[in-house]
Amino acid sequence: MSLQYTIVPVTPFQQNCSIVWCDETHEAALVDPGGDIAQLKAKVQELGVTVTKLILTHGHLDHVGGTAPLAAELNVPIIGPHQDDAFWLQGLPEQSQMFGFPRTEAFEPDQWLAEGDEITVGNQSLQVYHTPGHTPGHVVLFSDSARLAFVGDVLFKGGIGRTDFPQGDYQTLINAIKGKLWPLGNDVTFIPGHGPQSTFGQERASNPFVADEMPLY
Repeated sequence: MSLQYTIVPVTPFQQNCSIVWCDETHEAALVDPGGDIAQLKAKVQELGVTVTKLILTHGHLDHVGGTAPLAAELNVPIIGPHQDDAFWLQGLPEQSQMFGFPRTEAFEPDQWLAEGDEITVGNQSLQVYHTPGHTPGHVVLFSDSARLAFVGDVLFKGGIGRTDFPQGDYQTLINAIKGKLWPLGNDVTFIPGHGPQSTFGQERASNPFVADEMPLY
């Protein structure tokens, strides 16, 4: 048995929504259903899995825009992010206006997440790491068995998340990446909120923002 996933880019920002499932029970979770609900539902049906929860890494509109209506349609709980992102979820109508998206109403998840929490998807589990810096309540989800991490907008292939939003902080983000993600192992593949996958080892070697210090010649 193992954890499976597929990525469905949604919204004009091409945000990577991940459908994650246990191949033994066919129970699934959607990570960051930011919009394009019909497309997500069609993919779920095609995969033949049953969604039991929606999980959010942080409160930005392109990651959460489809969440409340989808949760209502599927009758499933919304889990995450960390409570420090409550102000982002309460400000969704303003975010919609700012980014020119259809109006998204404010909502509160059924469960906030905290460092050390564990989320089950069928017989699989995801460990929760609180990784502030891009937003104060950002979380990362890690499957040790699959050596896989869903990192939202913390880390990208060759880049890191923006830190110029309210309550963002560059050094806090760097500390979260190096202190929380790198110890998980160089072999870990990560799915970022946008763009292609990479591994922690590859980013430690080549990412200009967080690479291990290079010797000076």
